[in-house]
Amino acid sequence: MWRLSKCTYSCSWCLYLAAVSCAERGLRSHLLLRGEQPEVLTGYNLVSTMYGNVQYVPRSRYANREEMLRTYADLVAGDDGSVLWVKDIVEGLEATDVAKMDDLSSSKTSRRKVLIVNEGAGDALALLGMFRLVQYLSQDHLLGKTKPVRFVVDAGTGTTTVGLGVAAMCLGLPWEINAVMLADTLENYKRHEDRLIAEFTRQFPASVFCSSLDMNHMIKWVDRQHPRKFGKVLEGEVEMCQKIAQETGVLVDPMYTLAAWEIAAELVQDEKSSIVVMLHTGGTLGMFGLAQRYKSCFTNLKD
Repeated sequence: MWRLSKCTYSCSWCLYLAAVSCAERGLRSHLLLRGEQPEVLTGYNLVSTMYGNVQYVPRSRYANREEMLRTYADLVAGDDGSVLWVKDIVEGLEATDVAKMDDLSSSKTSRRKVLIVNEGAGDALALLGMFRLVQYLSQDHLLGKTKPVRFVVDAGTGTTTVGLGVAAMCLGLPWEINAVMLADTLENYKRHEDRLIAEFTRQFPASVFCSSLDMNHMIKWVDRQHPRKFGKVLEGEVEMCQKIAQETGVLVDPMYTLAAWEIAAELVQDEKSSIVVMLHTGGTLGMFGLAQRYKSCFTNLKD
């Protein structure tokens, strides 16, 4: 096993967690954020800067994510370095890559190795983390393995959704995953789902988990109650987040988790036989950035 000296990540509200993990293991992280640097760093922008080397990438260049990541990683690696994607480790290196890595390991001057983690950890390897979560939640003293459960999750890249579905199906759980589409079309989410499942079955023997993966009845992609271009906050949504926090103690944000909350509340009204569970994916530190972009929404909040 070869030890990484650097990791490169693309924009995600959870990337600071990866930066923390890298710092704990002595790895240097490069965090690529879409858009312009805020005048005052707060929230994820501030925390990410404390842990990693943050670079703001113009939106036009960020649009082609893989090319942007690879270009930056090549720059970090330099002429004598090597660049890999996370999925390369799982799927196995080509013979030429193995030889190259061996040469690097034996060299005293050429030891820079760069690993790219895609946006939203959007590779099949990320699905393994959802297996842990589903195994935990399906314990008898929590949700159990026999009761029907309707999950609701906000879908950015959609990787969390697919991970929940794959894990629930492989463990034979009577669960349904309702994914609220935030950033793309149904066609593209389905395409992402198919790609992840194809990668997963190729990287991990089917016999280890389950014999077949048919997500048609497990995952339901649904529109958010108030569709809009990703990143836009509608009038009254910040006040709704405040109301939910004050009445329930649950802090949701208007960009991600409010959408899941709204659908979950809708399902609860009609549900009699199943448990409805909203998976809170985080995103609350993003409120700091939203407060800078939508100042009037926050300054008008009532006590």
